[in-house]
Amino acid sequence: MSNSTKMIVLIPAHNESSRIHDVVTGARKYLPVLVIDDGSTDNTAEIATHAGVRVIRQMPNQGKGAALINGLTTCLEEGYEAVITIDGDGQHDPEEIPSFLKTYEQGKVDLIIGKRDFSKMPLRRRIPNSVGKFFFSNAVGQNIPDNQSGYRLIHRTMIEKILKIDDEKGFEFEVDMLVLCLKNKMILKWVPIKTIYGDEKSHIKPMHHLVNFFRIVKKARIRMHSPD
Repeated sequence: MSNSTKMIVLIPAHNESSRIHDVVTGARKYLPVLVIDDGSTDNTAEIATHAGVRVIRQMPNQGKGAALINGLTTCLEEGYEAVITIDGDGQHDPEEIPSFLKTYEQGKVDLIIGKRDFSKMPLRRRIPNSVGKFFFSNAVGQNIPDNQSGYRLIHRTMIEKILKIDDEKGFEFEVDMLVLCLKNKMILKWVPIKTIYGDEKSHIKPMHHLVNFFRIVKKARIRMHSPD
């Protein structure tokens, strides 16, 4: 990566006190780090601050989409060319940041998404992810290997577009970003990433997530087939 390229790692986090230290210390080896603490009730923010990275606290808890909007807006205002997003729960390995940077250096790109191997997921995760992949791919008319991965490199042009049109507060923000990229024929690339699951407690409420996912699939289908 050129020394003149200005990039940052953005980490949305909610109650990740047991994992945030390792995530931020791993990421800051490669790039500056900004943590958006999404209304944590534990000491996530304090641990990240003590690890030497910048933290913005948003109170109360507003959802991952809101945290990403907050962080991306800040990064845009501060002139960053691209932002790498990593979840704060330890499911993304910061040591894979160089893979994103290498792909970015190979040519123009608007969005790079980390592609997980669903076969390595626990069954309770594999089934909804596989079903979601099928319905989402059908909605947008092409195979999308991983529509909900939060490990991404987002170029400034993509950030500007998504912030103009989207105010989704949950995971739907990331799905909308992918739809916007496809709809506008922006340059999308994929990077294989590790599929990591430990003893972390998911913040997802299954039924709420399911209803919202099918809402976003319907929204994606309409957007993809509507006139420009």
